[in-house]
Amino acid sequence: MIDYSVVIPTTGRESLWRLLSALDTAMGPRPREIIVVDDRPGGAELDLLPSARLLRSGGRGPAAARNTGWRHSDAEWIAFLDDDVVPGVDWPARLTADLTGLGDLVGASTAEIVVPLPADRRPTDDERGTAGLADARWITADMAYRRSALAAVGGFDERFPRAYREDADLALRVRLAGYAVVRGARRTTHPVRPSGTLASVRAQRGNADDVLMRIEHGRRWRELIGEGPGRLPLHVLTTGAAVLGGLLAAVGRRRAAAGCAAGWAALTAEFAARRIRPGPRTPAEIGRMVLTSVLIPPAACLHRLRGEVRHRAARRGGPLPPQALLFDRDDTLIGDVPYLADPAGVRPMPGAEEALRMSRAAGLRLGVVSNQSGVARGLISADQLAEVNARVEDLLGPFQTWQVCVHGPDDGCECRKPAPGMVFRAAQDLGVPVERCVVIGDTGADIAAAAAAGARAILVPTARTRPEEVVRARAEAAVADDIVAAVALALAGVR
Repeated sequence: MIDYSVVIPTTGRESLWRLLSALDTAMGPRPREIIVVDDRPGGAELDLLPSARLLRSGGRGPAAARNTGWRHSDAEWIAFLDDDVVPGVDWPARLTADLTGLGDLVGASTAEIVVPLPADRRPTDDERGTAGLADARWITADMAYRRSALAAVGGFDERFPRAYREDADLALRVRLAGYAVVRGARRTTHPVRPSGTLASVRAQRGNADDVLMRIEHGRRWRELIGEGPGRLPLHVLTTGAAVLGGLLAAVGRRRAAAGCAAGWAALTAEFAARRIRPGPRTPAEIGRMVLTSVLIPPAACLHRLRGEVRHRAARRGGPLPPQALLFDRDDTLIGDVPYLADPAGVRPMPGAEEALRMSRAAGLRLGVVSNQSGVARGLISADQLAEVNARVEDLLGPFQTWQVCVHGPDDGCECRKPAPGMVFRAAQDLGVPVERCVVIGDTGADIAAAAAAGARAILVPTARTRPEEVVRARAEAAVADDIVAAVALALAGVR
């Protein structure tokens, strides 16, 4: 029996309820759970069917929403569905058939996406754009990933803020990690949804994400995802002709300006004709194509420039990849029991095992930096502390260094967080520069100790974390929802 969960990111569109109803009545083995991730930044809670579990991702985009979903499931396979698809009546049966018998090195299975187009007329530009999903590789409208493959690469890259390129990027990284991506036999319908007059202009925001694809996967990235060359060079030429013509006209060089204007008009006319020719050619469609063909080239260039500035600046100014992760112990790796003296009381925090598995798979060195003033207070002995720490390793695996401060708050030592002493000693023990270390903890003291040492830091808030500590961490370090997300953020590069 295939063990799978379904993850559906949503912004609350009406199509979500159609999808959930279809899954509720579909034939075949039931998923372990259906997880709906509400990616709206706020608003009333969604009213779902009893079979669905609701999580929130805070409006951070579909990549973050999918990460939130799969990290809350322990199923072997995670089936991602977009909230506007229509699965077949036997979708669960076909999905499990696709996944049955796949070897351990198969990391994902794709579905065939069907986009219904009108039979009585030619499709519009928007409809042709949606129809292109049927030929796209690795589209997460319906794609199942092995959970271990997601964990190995840290899941979706949340630097992709919209439903564009984040699925291709993930598939490329999963393949680079040694997993195969295979095509399944199941079919899922993706209807064409209505769009506004300027939808194709708004879609040019994706040019900024193309910059990130090139930086991460090289100049052949389009070839790797099975896509032909884009039209950006012609958009640059068109926009350049318009800008240069305007400058020449401003300085009185009318003949040269007229030549540039003619070039702009010719390129724009060719672009509009290319888009009008395969469509229904109604007056409304022709007018929309002419208008957007004027607006698309400068919009594409503007967003591409924005992406170059954003991602290149981050690359130049960002840190080198981490070599070591240093974890706080209580309320980060294990549940906090004040002055814990009994090894039987050690309980790993949710996600701690998965986070450490990801860290070790990435080849990072691991350490613990922990304040334990109970020794100075006489509430626990040094031997009891050692037994508790040994139990932590029994449950969570080995750490290359343990740095524990047994002093009290008033002892004036250099090791008790927020002092940087333990962070310095851990980096020295691990043999890595302190700036290549990332400290992960639940209090402002963890963040301050990392900053004082020159390391990076990620705060994972708990019920005991003070609100002002979260605010400060967002401004000066980074904040993650849980320990798994913190490790994924560290692997992606904390900025």
